[in-house]
Amino acid sequence: MKIYTKTGDKGFTSLIGGTRVPKHHLRIESYGTVDELNSYIGMIRDQGDLKNETRDLLKEIQDRLFTIGSSLASDPEKSKMKIPDLYEKDIELLEIEMDRMNEQLPDLKHFILPGGSTSVSFCHIARCVCRRAERITVHLAEESFVDEKISIYLNRLSDFLFVLARKLCFDASMPENQWIPRV
Repeated sequence: MKIYTKTGDKGFTSLIGGTRVPKHHLRIESYGTVDELNSYIGMIRDQGDLKNETRDLLKEIQDRLFTIGSSLASDPEKSKMKIPDLYEKDIELLEIEMDRMNEQLPDLKHFILPGGSTSVSFCHIARCVCRRAERITVHLAEESFVDEKISIYLNRLSDFLFVLARKLCFDASMPENQWIPRV
């Protein structure tokens, strides 16, 4: 099977269901941004300072992002193909994991500047890409059907990535980069 099809050479691509849309279509932008996010999550997973349980959780998150991507890549009016579903328990898992990490962290009293280590920086980059994916998906939902759980999941995931960045600093006994504004 060849990777290239030459069907997108004129700036159009197909959704699941066969509908042809411009490559700049909001639906393409939404799942493309989720794919970018998934790549950053993979980069976080590849860092040497993560515990195996964190790596396993990030792999599960990557799987959910593929689920989200397949939903966003489908024409909601034409696709008859069975695609994986996102469940409430997927959102709850992120909340449970954030609560678990937060129990070990000091209270947040300042805004945090991104950085501190490569892993922490990748968490912040992924968090920003996740927020962008959420914004694009919310915009898409104003124009077309999008499962509401997708936007909720992306919202929780960005929070999770922020808490994970804090937890990685904490586990490494590294001070967080607190923002102390000039006055």
